[in-house]
Amino acid sequence: MEFTDAYKLTGPCCFSPNSRYLAVAVDYRLVIRDVHSLKVVQLYTCVDKIGYVEWALDSEYILCGLYKRPMVQAWSLTQPEWTCKIDEGPAGIAYARWSPDSRHILTTSEFQLRLTVWSLVNTACVHVQCPKHASKGVSFTQDGKFAAVCTRRDCKDYVNLLSCHTWEIMGAFTVDTVDLAGIEWSPDDSAIVVWDSLLEYKVLIYSPDGRCLFKYQAYESGLGVKTVAWSPCGQFLAVGSYDQAVRALNHLTWKNFAEFMHVSTIRSSCGAAVYKEVDEPFQLDMSGLCLNDDFPHCMQGNGPESAADGNSRVKYKLMDLPINLPSQKAAMDKPNPKQGIGLLSWSNDSQYLFTRSDNMPAVLWIWDIRRLELTAVLIQKEPIRAAAWDPTCPRVVLCTGSSHLYMWSPSGSCCINVPLPNFAITDLKWNSDGSCLLLKDRETFCCAAVVPMLPGDITDDDSSDG
Repeated sequence: MEFTDAYKLTGPCCFSPNSRYLAVAVDYRLVIRDVHSLKVVQLYTCVDKIGYVEWALDSEYILCGLYKRPMVQAWSLTQPEWTCKIDEGPAGIAYARWSPDSRHILTTSEFQLRLTVWSLVNTACVHVQCPKHASKGVSFTQDGKFAAVCTRRDCKDYVNLLSCHTWEIMGAFTVDTVDLAGIEWSPDDSAIVVWDSLLEYKVLIYSPDGRCLFKYQAYESGLGVKTVAWSPCGQFLAVGSYDQAVRALNHLTWKNFAEFMHVSTIRSSCGAAVYKEVDEPFQLDMSGLCLNDDFPHCMQGNGPESAADGNSRVKYKLMDLPINLPSQKAAMDKPNPKQGIGLLSWSNDSQYLFTRSDNMPAVLWIWDIRRLELTAVLIQKEPIRAAAWDPTCPRVVLCTGSSHLYMWSPSGSCCINVPLPNFAITDLKWNSDGSCLLLKDRETFCCAAVVPMLPGDITDDDSSDG
């Protein structure tokens, strides 16, 4: 991989949908950089520190959430003199998002009093009362024509369908949830999935006209659903729960066809490749040594001081089975126990699924949906902070808050050292065409590009440091 220099940031940063620009928040300034050269293209000044950044889908507009004010400011890349400022007054702003047409901004007030749709074309606004959540509870169809907005009134949960052209409510129906936690349109826009809070395992599939197509409940009397994700092809729905399992439903009958358990011991009968991050043995280059009175000054090559400067090297070791995985016991007497499937994501071709169980935070599981089996396990030295699939191929990268980047593909895995001093990767994001990877430290960021490798450069039994 090739890495850029590090640049300053103090807040969020994200790629534009067209993959050409990178928006970076630096205190109260919004810096727009070109992705390939990282040169500054535009610089905008907000009235307060930036807490949230989101691009419009056409990559022409960008909004900044100044939630301490509370206020939203929007800017145009093609018209630098154009500005927009949204202030809800005493109601405040808890969250803001773009509509699919890139010409409307949706804001949710504090305490979920109302959701407001603001037009950038004619300054008109539409209100939806009592939204269920601030940042969740809103989902748009893939074609951008309709929005599903969850509301709560009279102790019941409702789904309201809005036209994204007129913003009129086209219909509304109640859902059979005790406390609705989330909603998501299917990738083909034919169904809507909603799921209940963690206190009740309940996943409901509805048609757009409000008919309940299927109700799935894996068990009762236990903490329920934690994560839900549609496959990009729309044929599968993965549901992660607090019982350390991921269950996959098919889109034809909505029945469960696979159940992946996250156990603490991987047995010998498992065909998965298990990679463990280990320290690479330090090797001293003896060619530069000379035995004379000036010995301390004539040592050359990779001396001990180079290993002590924070740039230690690690690699993956292919482990023998059976093997016990590092785990921790959840504190059941505290709220939000660290257990269950907290991380779940599909590969771009819908063949692979990676998961992380929160009571085994240093382990990443990779499942093959075609074969319905575990294909790989990555055991890290530290808890996994973030992981993301390459949007163009079945390749996943992850970080653990160290100076290393970790990568897996069906051909093998590798550890890559980031050649920047004191750079600890806490988060990462791909741009939409997979040409650039954003790596975030606490106060800096850099970008990385994957250099094509020849077949055989990475193998299952010899994973090297990049």
